[in-house]
Amino acid sequence: MAKVFNVNGACRSDRHYMVNLGSRLDEISRMVDDGAYFTINRARQYGKTTTLRALAHHLKKEYDVISLDFQRMSSLSFENEQTFVAAFAEELLEAAVQLPEEISEELKAFTDGSARINSLQALFRILRLWCKRSDKRIVLIIDEVDTATNNQVFLDFLAQLRAAYLDSDVTPTFQSVILAGVYDVRNIKRKIRAEDDHKTNSPWNIAADFLVSMSFSAEDISGMLMEYETDYHTGMDVQKIAELLYEYTSGYPYLVSRLCKFLDERIAGSKEFPDKNDAWTEKGFFEAEKMLVKENNPLYQSLIDKLYSYPELKTVLYELLFNGKSIPYISTNSYIETAAMFGFIRNVNDTVVISNRIFETVLYNFFISEEFVGNKIYDAGVQERNYFISGGHLNVRKILEKFIETFDYLYGDRDETFLEDVGRRYFLLFLKPIINGIGNYSIEPETRNRERMDVVIYYHGEQHIIEMKVWRGNAYNERGEKQLSDYLDYFHLKKGYMLSFNFNKKKEIGVREIFLGDKVLIEAVV
Repeated sequence: MAKVFNVNGACRSDRHYMVNLGSRLDEISRMVDDGAYFTINRARQYGKTTTLRALAHHLKKEYDVISLDFQRMSSLSFENEQTFVAAFAEELLEAAVQLPEEISEELKAFTDGSARINSLQALFRILRLWCKRSDKRIVLIIDEVDTATNNQVFLDFLAQLRAAYLDSDVTPTFQSVILAGVYDVRNIKRKIRAEDDHKTNSPWNIAADFLVSMSFSAEDISGMLMEYETDYHTGMDVQKIAELLYEYTSGYPYLVSRLCKFLDERIAGSKEFPDKNDAWTEKGFFEAEKMLVKENNPLYQSLIDKLYSYPELKTVLYELLFNGKSIPYISTNSYIETAAMFGFIRNVNDTVVISNRIFETVLYNFFISEEFVGNKIYDAGVQERNYFISGGHLNVRKILEKFIETFDYLYGDRDETFLEDVGRRYFLLFLKPIINGIGNYSIEPETRNRERMDVVIYYHGEQHIIEMKVWRGNAYNERGEKQLSDYLDYFHLKKGYMLSFNFNKKKEIGVREIFLGDKVLIEAVV
């Protein structure tokens, strides 16, 4: 059976195109060899289960590996200590390849209710005995521990693991315990009962730091694409496509695989890209990227849900995206901690940045969509959209001319604070219905600040660069022209566009052409 790109569940090397996990597995194995207890907490669809399964196989020559999944245990299993012990013992019996007969009988007694005492203390007595009798050291891996994090019995279970770890110098116990999930169980603070006012801290403070990167590097992606290329001989520029995938996803495993899946299964064979060699190109990539940012998948739903759950996060992300505001990364802040835990933001030089360009575009679209209904600037874009398309090409100059005419008519008499706050957002509102369905846009993150933001429009395989900036005088404007010229070199373009928001009362609104070397800059002033 031919391999495919997988975005549903764990990957298998015999069925799916995968990155090489060898170096990661070696790093994690060294932690196991050192006897570390630790947590692998990463965002949803970040390859945790795939890594754990590969790790279990990687370790099995030297260790007895017990792999459990708390998702398989029902909520009733966590109601009290007795039900948990019975369910946990049942999972152990199924997962263990070799069990001493005495240990097996003791565990069965927990499951059938015949045990004299059915408690965590009794369970761990049996587990210690098992570790003592086992020919190999035992590694315990538990996936999806999030299932249990709101239960007192789970905290008691962690406390027992902690006690066993602290006594490991005198009493045999697991060589290593690995817990995996989205939430970091080291930082559990949950109300255990509805009537409780206090919060309980997790006893999992023995856990070693897990610093192994699970993001895909451009080199990782390149290796995966080379395997695909060996099968299909598309003639793709593997390095270039790998770098594009990394540039837009920052190596988020689900996003990388989703884009590849689109290229392989949806782009290839379409009217515009009839063959695989047509699809695996820069043009094909941007078609896949357009599909990805437009779909409504569970990962995006989780992202938007966090904005509603944490209004402060929504506010600061809006300021970051539209106004270029620098936001300090404070890990003890609840909404920043949560957003980072779910993989939506990251820490770069102690400031908050959106994790990747895909999430950035999804967020831009979300914020803009909140203003679609009844917004006059958006309605103007809808009404005029056909005016800006000629022969399948986008006429960006006409877009700028119509925007400044409409914006000045609707908002020209508003004060500077209003104009500076809404200018960028309203241009994207105007642009969205014009390119919707055929084109897409992205913001170049390195240019996003209070003074400048570069928008790249992709339309029918063509790229158009628009620099949006606040007018700060002629000298600043000339620097902006030079910056845009340099940016055009990066994209191998000869024409670029500038949209200047000028708050000078004596300004002259309109559009003019500027020639800078071999470049033509179309500047619109509003």
